[in-house]
Amino acid sequence: MVEIVKVDSKKQLKTFIKFPFTLYKDNPYWVPPLISDELFTLDKSKNPAFEFSEAQMWLAYKDGKVAGRIAGIINHSFIKKWGKRIARFGWIDFIDDFEVSKALFETVENWAKDKGLEGVHGPLGFCDLDKEGMLVEGFEEMGTFITIYNYPYYMKHIEAHGYRKDAEWIEIDITMPDADPASKISALAQKAKEKYGLSVVEIKKSKELLPYVPEIFDLLNKGYEHLYGVVPITDKQVQGYLKQFFPFVNVEYVSLIKGPDGQLAGFGIIIPSLAQAVKKSKGRLFPLGFLRFLRAIKKNDTLDLYLVAIRPELRSKGVPYVMLDELTRTAIKNGVVHAIASPELETNHAVHSMWRNYETRIHRRRRCYLKTFAGTVADQEERMAE
Repeated sequence: MVEIVKVDSKKQLKTFIKFPFTLYKDNPYWVPPLISDELFTLDKSKNPAFEFSEAQMWLAYKDGKVAGRIAGIINHSFIKKWGKRIARFGWIDFIDDFEVSKALFETVENWAKDKGLEGVHGPLGFCDLDKEGMLVEGFEEMGTFITIYNYPYYMKHIEAHGYRKDAEWIEIDITMPDADPASKISALAQKAKEKYGLSVVEIKKSKELLPYVPEIFDLLNKGYEHLYGVVPITDKQVQGYLKQFFPFVNVEYVSLIKGPDGQLAGFGIIIPSLAQAVKKSKGRLFPLGFLRFLRAIKKNDTLDLYLVAIRPELRSKGVPYVMLDELTRTAIKNGVVHAIASPELETNHAVHSMWRNYETRIHRRRRCYLKTFAGTVADQEERMAE
């Protein structure tokens, strides 16, 4: 028999966060989260996303042992923007037992129904900068610090419980050229600079990046506003993300491109892969985790392409070429072999086209699933769409 327990205490929250460390203990491809990040994100008193969201977490027990977990999230900004009265589920993990997964999904569904909502989709976080998308291909590829890993059996469970594909992301492994890319990319970058008045912002130290942070997130909000489920990042969230990720930024891998008006035309933020550092540190920054992270940031042959955004009216003006030329040269100089693009919607062909001058392969896919409740408006709309 499965027992579902609501997470109400700090002790239960720690159990919730640490369950995957047991479930994936012997899996070589799983990359743990930072425990401190998880504690921040799921704490109502710390995460600014709770200003426009509400959430509840549950643990599943079987035979006296933790067997699964799930979080339910209601993002009111999402409902207001997209007009869809659906909740989110996230932080979903469970043993290969249909009784356990059924109990977890039914719990979050009943919670959403009690809140007057019409369906549930996920895995999603509070916003687009949280981890999202259930892995459906690439189970034998090393995960990244910014993505979800899950076992292959998850897909079988969720589909058996009535969920269907609602969106899909691909992840691309990009092989760096073994020589100066002066060829095509550099020529296109130079042409764009001359024709459209684009210029590269020189950043030598981390503190020099700070004045551009508001403009970076403003550009992010504008560039991503049309993408699946995206809601604007608030000023308070910006400050939270700065605390979480700014220490891991290597300014060599930050590219800021200005337009002729002096405003940002686009930016790219790349993080040297933290996968091995966080695995060795078992999700903890201290006592040795921080030193491992610093080493990974300074010297690494793999990069994670974290964020890229271009001002909408300048998307066809060569901004990507200027950015890629600069970042590729830096990567080659530092001995980088691979770059892993963050999840891109399979329909986002504009982003896919950025990599057409590189050797690439799609090495992972992840999916957002949706279940609408019978008899609701969302259910009727879904049936009409089919």
